Amino acid sequence: MSHVSVRHLWKEYPNQVVLERVNLEIPSGEFCALVGPSGCGKTTFLRMLLSEDTPTRGEILIDGQPIAAEPGPDRGVVFQRYSVFPHLTVLENVILGRDFAGSKFLGRLFGAARRRAVEEGERLIEAVGLSHARDKYPAELSGGMQQRLAIAQALIVKPKILLLDEPFGALDPGTKAQMYELLTTLWKQERMTVFMVTHDLKEGFTLGTRVLAFDKVRHDPQEPGAFGATITLNLPLDDKAVRAEVVAPLPALPVTADED
Repeated sequence: MSHVSVRHLWKEYPNQVVLERVNLEIPSGEFCALVGPSGCGKTTFLRMLLSEDTPTRGEILIDGQPIAAEPGPDRGVVFQRYSVFPHLTVLENVILGRDFAGSKFLGRLFGAARRRAVEEGERLIEAVGLSHARDKYPAELSGGMQQRLAIAQALIVKPKILLLDEPFGALDPGTKAQMYELLTTLWKQERMTVFMVTHDLKEGFTLGTRVLAFDKVRHDPQEPGAFGATITLNLPLDDKAVRAEVVAPLPALPVTADED
């Protein structure tokens, strides 16, 4: 199970409110696309789900329990910039999470536990289409292959929740279409809850079962940082006909150099 509850969430920095009054209930197994203009707190929200950042006020619960204070194996993450280790092969990158989870002091499994980790790693490598590159290093892989590797690396620890921060933004259209199919298949197989930040509205409506739009509803020209963004639209996409009607005319949001 991976039901996510967000209650009265605020995130503030000195002279800057990033998020305010965020309330959310996400059933297990949803695929949530987070959309909105640059700087509206989408990545900040993702970082709080990962426990890389903490709320100023409010709380996040997973299956009714407060979210762990530190990132853990219950939450996997894939970034736009490939989070793989250049000195490790494809297989070594994938099973690294199992090594750390099973042997926190040595950082490496041995014996039967090691063999099981290798078997699971090879299964995931096959699932993401990298069996032929098992012993290659990341520098020998294309961008799309590196992103496949990053997804396998995140899934090896069987997370309840998968967090994606613009994972396909740097890929060409053909590779992106292949990654959509791969991610959808793995999401259904692993039964995870997914949160994906994207600037591409069409991508969000294509992949998501729910779209969460972030934006500011309050503004003060004299104090631009006085108010934060919140969720202005929480749209389930249960009806395939509605999904198809919405996706067709949607333009991609412009990507700026601003940080969320």
